Amino acid sequence: MYTVKDNLIFGFHGCDKLIKDALINDNINISYSENKYDWLGKGMYFWENDPSRALQWAESAKNHPQNNKQKIENPDVVGAVICLGKCLDFMEISNLNKLKELYARLKDEGYDLPENTGKDFYRRELDCFLINFLVAEEAQKGNIYDSVRGVFFEGNELYTHAGFREKNHIQISVINPNCIKGYFHVRKIDSSYPEV
Repeated sequence: MYTVKDNLIFGFHGCDKLIKDALINDNINISYSENKYDWLGKGMYFWENDPSRALQWAESAKNHPQNNKQKIENPDVVGAVICLGKCLDFMEISNLNKLKELYARLKDEGYDLPENTGKDFYRRELDCFLINFLVAEEAQKGNIYDSVRGVFFEGNELYTHAGFREKNHIQISVINPNCIKGYFHVRKIDSSYPEV
């Protein structure tokens, strides 16, 4: 009953300035990421409510091109107004349980499952496989997901024994491109007025 999220949210996509300009001018669509290590499976990726984190990612992609398929020469960020629609939201216990049960079932059936590897499990081949499998299996039953959403605790502790990390974030993978209602240029705040 609560899986359809019809409110609008802001998402931010780190990319090259040329891509940002083309998206805003409606000349292209964001490509699906279909890497076998994507954190939330196949989709178009956004940082929820965090343009700074999206820019940080784009700058890292420029500085470490060997880690990314996307070539970025001029790091930038494009904003998007998104309606998540029917969302596989991993901040909800029922969806976490679906993934847990799928993992157990596939192990019992003898699937040779990939592993998550790297610092903070940066290469999430297991998670990606399971999410893509779950989305496809649900689609066969007529339960079509428009988006996937998850929270990630990433990076170094902010301070000793902190519950927070330097790169905590909420990430969204949009499966249905019609969830994206429009793109926008990220404005800088006018410091002569209070922030609202």
